[in-house]
Amino acid sequence: MIFLKACMSLIDCASVADGADIPCTPTTLEAAPTAAPFAELGLHPDLLQAVADLGYTQPTPVQQRVVPLALAGTGTGNHAPLHDLMVSSQTGSGKTAAFLLPLLQQLLQQQARAAEAARLQAEQLAAEAEARGEAPPKKPRRKNPTNPRHFKAAEPGALVLCPTRELAQQVMQDAISLVRHARGLRIAAVVGGLPYGVQIARLQNANLVVATPGRLLDLQRSGQLRLDAVQSLVLDEADRMLDLGFTEELAEIHQLCANRQQTLMFSATFAPQVRQLALRVMRGGDATHQVHIDTPQQRHASITQKLYWADHAAHKRALLDHWLRDPAIDQAIVFASTQIECDALAGDLQQAGFAAVALHGALPQGLRNRRLNALRDGHVQILVATDVAARGIDVPTITHVFNFGLPMKPEDYTHRIGRTGRAGRSGLAITFAEWRDQRRMHAIEQHTRQPLQAETVAGLEPRARPKAPVRPRKQTPASRPAGRLDGRFHTRADSRTGSETGHFRPETNTGDHPSPRNMPRQKQANHRAPQRTGRDTQHAGAPRRGR
Repeated sequence: MIFLKACMSLIDCASVADGADIPCTPTTLEAAPTAAPFAELGLHPDLLQAVADLGYTQPTPVQQRVVPLALAGTGTGNHAPLHDLMVSSQTGSGKTAAFLLPLLQQLLQQQARAAEAARLQAEQLAAEAEARGEAPPKKPRRKNPTNPRHFKAAEPGALVLCPTRELAQQVMQDAISLVRHARGLRIAAVVGGLPYGVQIARLQNANLVVATPGRLLDLQRSGQLRLDAVQSLVLDEADRMLDLGFTEELAEIHQLCANRQQTLMFSATFAPQVRQLALRVMRGGDATHQVHIDTPQQRHASITQKLYWADHAAHKRALLDHWLRDPAIDQAIVFASTQIECDALAGDLQQAGFAAVALHGALPQGLRNRRLNALRDGHVQILVATDVAARGIDVPTITHVFNFGLPMKPEDYTHRIGRTGRAGRSGLAITFAEWRDQRRMHAIEQHTRQPLQAETVAGLEPRARPKAPVRPRKQTPASRPAGRLDGRFHTRADSRTGSETGHFRPETNTGDHPSPRNMPRQKQANHRAPQRTGRDTQHAGAPRRGR
């Protein structure tokens, strides 16, 4: 996917074809070494205290690799350039904290340097006033940022872009949890579907902004936000943003943040379009590093995946009802293919006595937030959702994920089942598929490189056995029709449906019934049906004359 010409790279690089290698230093993690405690990562004491309060003692492999690389060159007095990172990591691997911890560390260091500069300036002003025999100047009073008279466009120091609203709000909540002991750092989320006034008020004096591209550009164009002071830019789920069509928005944001010092890109895979994006927003060379976490065979090792074949939709509904009555379920997410199916299934589960709600893109953002909060608070046991919830929901009590409707893309299956078994926990992912879904299941198994073993439920076994996917055979020259001289396309009426069906019937030339197409023209002229005369030429609908 090619960006707009206006989106120029930080370095002068020519356009390359899809799949071209990006000039960078690869840093691949084949086997994770023994995890060191967070204290050895060089984090701020306030961040270490927040991590301990959250119950985390050892960093995950992606955190152990990314945090030191992202913090290289951020020490006081060290003006070495920061590293750009391309990280390939699956959901549930702790990648959110992998980019939040370095960002917050940099913001705390910037805050400390600004406070030290302000202190030195105050001491200088006090010394000058004392030399003149005057009283030292007083500190300026803090102005209320919500007052329109004191309005000032927000200038965040770090920016995180997310493809969906739910993911952006989840990242904001995680960032707030990590700065609970740090004073003076403000976190704000900018997403669509919420009132502008509320978000503008929260943007005042914000140090870190988590946003979706559309609403971010709306506020920037209206003068409520400036991106000149952004030092670090994070693209979370870059592959999903490209799938959703944010190419032009990302190009504009890239230009607005041209003064930044670091770019972090996180994606499930380094697809060609993601590489094109990285080529244009990163510096390349030794300043860019690639980090691969988990091979396809190691993904979701803590999640047990099961497959159940169904004869029809009612059979799938019976299988789902059987599993939802399992007492081992704490909370579960049921994924549907369409919004209509999502609403209908949630209504059926509510009538069956389950505490279930629906979540999809057609609902107002306020209602979506309330239902997600109800899920996190434990008031809702079953969330029936479309792929809008496949990214951005991190609820530790989700033990089961059900694929009632298969995803449109194989990679969405990975994000769906990633809602359970997060941060080392165990989970169960169950997929219900009909016989017509065999090709899609084959594509999912090829993508995950993990074949799913089909199982059955006693009393709910499928009547038919699944057949292997039938692949169309290419016609060889010997099997193709020879042309108009050898056959014709005939139609016949189907006695069961009353419709006409076509079939190719080759014509054979025999001595009794020669084919007119294979005759010379002179014989074709003589080979004509006898002309009708008299009553035979009369129109079928004309009345006969009486004798």
